[in-house]
Amino acid sequence: MLEAVSEWVGHAQRELEREGYRLSGPRSAVVETLADLGCSVTAKEIADSLHRRGQDVGVASIYRTLELLDKLRLTRRVDAAEGVARYEPIGPSGEHHHHIVCESCGEVSAFEDSGLERAIERLASRVDYAIDAHDVTLRGECPACRAR
Repeated sequence: MLEAVSEWVGHAQRELEREGYRLSGPRSAVVETLADLGCSVTAKEIADSLHRRGQDVGVASIYRTLELLDKLRLTRRVDAAEGVARYEPIGPSGEHHHHIVCESCGEVSAFEDSGLERAIERLASRVDYAIDAHDVTLRGECPACRAR
């Protein structure tokens, strides 16, 4: 896991530099924090983590960095249908996963399914669109909420 975090940080930094963007302190801090937090995090969660680490990065800088990373396809914006944008790193090879959201408590869990990926590829071959990305979000109730 630590290796994957480090790999993505290096990948993101190289891509930012290649595209002509400066690796400022705040931008680097956001990239590193996003990598540490991983899957489906909000700008507020990044800000809270930076604050706990003693790094004072403004919310506007966090949003600008997330928008830039998304534009460069270094992150994916995830819609968990809770009225707030969530972001997650996209690995250098483009690997990704999907999400299950608990409609009771808001917990977001990641999942992968090769059968689902094959079904999406079959669909893409039948439609008249050039599909370059997809997101799947399932909604339901997590085991903890269901047990209540």
